[in-house]
Amino acid sequence: MRDGEIEESAPGELVSYGRESYYRPDPLPPSGDIELETDLSHLLADATFWLGKLSGISLELDFPPVLYTSLLRKEAMESAQIEGADVDYNALYSLETRRLGASDDGQPGSETGVSGTKDTQEVLNYERAIEDGIATLDSGGELSVSLLHTLHEALLTNVPDERVETETIGAYKTVPNHLGDFLPPVPGEVDGLMDALMTYYRTGGRYHALVDIALFHYQFETIHPYGDGNGRLGRLLLTLQLYDNDFLERPNLYLSEYFNRNKATYVDRLEAVRARGDWNAWVSFFLTGVAQQARESVDRTLALDSLRRRYEEEYGGVQYAKNRLACTLFEQPYVTTRSVADRLDVERSTAYRAIDALVEADVLEEVTGNDRNKEYRATEIFEILEQPPQTYGTWPRA
Repeated sequence: MRDGEIEESAPGELVSYGRESYYRPDPLPPSGDIELETDLSHLLADATFWLGKLSGISLELDFPPVLYTSLLRKEAMESAQIEGADVDYNALYSLETRRLGASDDGQPGSETGVSGTKDTQEVLNYERAIEDGIATLDSGGELSVSLLHTLHEALLTNVPDERVETETIGAYKTVPNHLGDFLPPVPGEVDGLMDALMTYYRTGGRYHALVDIALFHYQFETIHPYGDGNGRLGRLLLTLQLYDNDFLERPNLYLSEYFNRNKATYVDRLEAVRARGDWNAWVSFFLTGVAQQARESVDRTLALDSLRRRYEEEYGGVQYAKNRLACTLFEQPYVTTRSVADRLDVERSTAYRAIDALVEADVLEEVTGNDRNKEYRATEIFEILEQPPQTYGTWPRA
C-alpha cells in the first residue's frame, strides 16, 4: 500500500519504515459515524433474528455432544481451507478413530490410509482452541491479550514446519510481516494497538455488539499482530465473541464457510476500509454473512434432528445389534468393527453383521476401499454435514 492508495478519509496513516511504509490504523471507534439506517438496519435485524433462532434451537434440542462437535469441526475445516489446508471429514474422523485405538488392526496411533494427515492437525488445533476459549469464558474469564496468546499457541502447536511461517508462537511478532503490498504495523506498534483494541472490546464498544465485533475483526486483521496464524485466530475470535455476547449457546456457527466462499470480496471489503474508510460496506458484508450462516446452521441442525428422530422410530424398538448401532450413530458417526464391538459390548462377528446390515440399508458406507481394516461412516449424517449451502432447501424437514 502506497501513499497514493489511501484517501483522507482512511482510518489510518502510512508511516515511513526504511524504503517502504507500514499502515498504522487509528484506534476504534471510527472517527465518523457508521450509519445504521435502512439497509444496515435491516441486515442487523436479520442477523440478530437468525442468531436468536439458532440459539433457541440449540437450547431445545437434546443433541449428543458429537453432533455439535461436528458442526464446530465444519468451521475448523473451512478456516483451515482458507489457509490452503487440504483435508476432509473422512481424514479427520479416521485419524481420531485410530488415535483412540479403535482401528481393527489394534494398533493405537496407526495412521495408515489416512489422507491429508499433516493438515488435519490444523483442524484439530482449531477445534481445541475454540473449546479452550469457551471453557475460559464459562469459568468467568474474559477475552484478553493473555488468552489470545494461549489460543495462538494452541492453533500452531505441532503444525508441520512448512505450514508455519513464524518462530514466534504464543507471542506477538518480532519481525514485520507483509500481506502482498500491504505492510501491517511493525512489531514496535503492536502492543499499544492491541491494548487499545482489547480495551475497546472490554468496555462495550460504541455500537450494537454485532457491529462492534465486525469492527474488531477488521482492526485485528489490519494490525496482524502475530507472525503467522492471524487469519485463523481472527476467525476463531469471531465465534468466541458471539458466544461471549450471548448470541450463541454453542459454537455452532461456521462463518469461515462464508469467508471462504467470498474470499475475494472479504479481502476487498477490508482493503476498502483501510484505503478510504468504507466501514458500511464491510459491516454490511459481515452482517450478511452472520445472517446467512446462522440460517444455514439452523437448517443443518434441524435436518440432523429430523434424521435422528427417523432413526429412533425405525430402529429404536427391538434391541438387535444393528438397531442399537443405528441409534448410536449420532454419538459415533464414524466406526470400525472394533469400535462397534466395544461400544455395544458384543463379539466382533456380531459387530460385523450389524455393520453389514446397515451398509445394505444405506445407513453406513465403507470409505477406505480396503480389504482389511475397513472404516465406515454414517451416510446420511455426513450428507447433511457436507451438503453445500445451495441445496439446503432439498433437505427433508421435521
